[in-house]
Amino acid sequence: MSFTFGIGKVTRGNSTYKDKPTGSTLPLYYKDKPSSSSSSSSRFHPASPSSKRKKNIVMLLKGFIYSMLLYGVYYWATHLGGSYFFNLPGGGQAKWQHAQNEVRQAMLDSWHTYEKYGWGYDVYHPIKQQGENMGPKPLGWMIVDSLDTLMIMDCNEEVDRAKKWIRDDLDYNFDYNVNTFETTIRMLGGLLSGFALSKDDVYLDKAVQLANSLGGAYESPSGIPYLSVNLKTGDGIKNHVDGGASSTAEAATVQLEMKYLAKLTGEVLWWNMAEKVMQVLEANKPRDGLAPIYVSPDTGHFRGKLIRLGSRGDSYYEYLLKQYLQTNKQEPVYWDMYRESVDGVKKHLVRQSEPSGLTFIGELEQGIGGKFSPKMDHLVCFYGGLLALGATDGLPLEEARKLKTWNADRESDFKLGEELTYTCYKMYHDVSPTGLSPEIVVFNEDSTNKKDFTIKPLDRHNLQRPETVESLFILYRLTGDKKYREMGYEIFQNFMKYTKIVNDEGDVSFSSIGDVTSLGANGTPKFKDNTESFWWAETLKYLYLLFDDENKIPLTDFVFNTEAHPLPKFNTNEHLKTGWRRKIDENKEPQMMDPKVAIDKNHPPEAQPVDKSAEQEAKEALEENPELGKEEDKKEKKKKLDEMIDVLS
Repeated sequence: MSFTFGIGKVTRGNSTYKDKPTGSTLPLYYKDKPSSSSSSSSRFHPASPSSKRKKNIVMLLKGFIYSMLLYGVYYWATHLGGSYFFNLPGGGQAKWQHAQNEVRQAMLDSWHTYEKYGWGYDVYHPIKQQGENMGPKPLGWMIVDSLDTLMIMDCNEEVDRAKKWIRDDLDYNFDYNVNTFETTIRMLGGLLSGFALSKDDVYLDKAVQLANSLGGAYESPSGIPYLSVNLKTGDGIKNHVDGGASSTAEAATVQLEMKYLAKLTGEVLWWNMAEKVMQVLEANKPRDGLAPIYVSPDTGHFRGKLIRLGSRGDSYYEYLLKQYLQTNKQEPVYWDMYRESVDGVKKHLVRQSEPSGLTFIGELEQGIGGKFSPKMDHLVCFYGGLLALGATDGLPLEEARKLKTWNADRESDFKLGEELTYTCYKMYHDVSPTGLSPEIVVFNEDSTNKKDFTIKPLDRHNLQRPETVESLFILYRLTGDKKYREMGYEIFQNFMKYTKIVNDEGDVSFSSIGDVTSLGANGTPKFKDNTESFWWAETLKYLYLLFDDENKIPLTDFVFNTEAHPLPKFNTNEHLKTGWRRKIDENKEPQMMDPKVAIDKNHPPEAQPVDKSAEQEAKEALEENPELGKEEDKKEKKKKLDEMIDVLS
């Protein structure tokens, strides 16, 4: 059985940059042939047998030499990476096909080892060669999270075994508290993408079951989901620390999954739960679009002042753009919020290091106006690809630049995305001796220091995170520039060299490592004895797609959730549409909810049209209130309109 998913041969998106044969081939060596008119001497004085043998031997030698030369050129171009030959038809393409096959083989080798020693378990320890579950029963942490990677790589037998386990052994109806966010992005996202790529109801049925179990997390006074939820009872559970607050990123990174599930099933409740979260967060009016990393599920208000694009903040910004793209740009409220946040990042968080001028994104521990910290998580490396995606809407760069929507902001965003991604590559390339990035670096802003960044002892570990190769993948798809593939292949080779484990029986695994800056006496790092599910679900998937020439999973047709699960874009309808507008801000263009919608604080309104401009809505509001239009005093008119908008908001 072969999985094609209807996407394997799609070329829209980056086909401009695909290596294509030109029809010309390298010259062939032809044997000498007699001419049509022979001289009299050749007719009456034929060559002797010995001279014929000599001539044949010379010809054979020449042919052999030419063949060896051609083979040498081919081998050097495809295996040793001769940059000149990347520009010849077939040469570069063969190299990257080989690289893609290497990634696939790494996936299969390590997956088969997991099947052998840890099948079905949520956690796998490759050195101990054993697995364990997080609770009394498995959640599918490894199998569900990796399912679509196996599908995309056409690992059909492995997909069949995974499907059987999901169908027969996975059941979410048991007494256990799970993290709402992690379970949504990994398990719900994995099941939904599995359905999207296969159209197999086994995955959709399990997704519905899981979503029903997660629903209680959203039953907070504000609509902000609780940190955890009990799968059996559906009871939401507050965070036991941080004053019971949920993280902003976690609360705002469930929307793609819930909205796609609502689209598939027609169940508006899931859509409304996810939309309500965004409405509450926006009502806080974070300054310049930069949100603190904690929010209270009781009040819906932000807690603390810490602003960062790393842990607890990252995917809030990611899903602003991706919600807009998921619905084919039919929910412009999210583009407004995204655009505002990008401007805020540029204004408050972007700096350059000394001495090399590497662009990085820092943190504001006391909020805007407070002291700037040059600390940057590897998690922030998703942002380079996000900026490039936001600038182009997933179209090839040169195609996007020809559109009327292209402007100075988009050009600036794309440039910043490229610069940031290069910095993230340097976080690998400049680290000795492994060439692997640590979890966190601190960038240098002192011109007297010679290193662009330092690594604190507690931040030296590497969990095989995907964010840098994610951005490399997106930038290659959008530009076709092979430098992004070269960077990605260098990173992949270092993963292979320093995180690969082979046991006595030849079984291959990969593990996180404890310190990227040192090796043991035997030349190997200190292993953490853990394989993260995102190594399969994200890192290897993005590397495979980085080296892909068939444009699998086109960026014009899919959005990847924050766990790299591809979900198809879709159109909204009268039931599934944004039912709220940004609250009025005197410094911004006013937006408001459709006046015909009845407001019920306990039940968010169902979707309303969003394609009207604010000016048009204001005009219609005046037409529906003729008494207001008769006012001669413009200030009084504006005052009454503002009152209307305030009520409607």
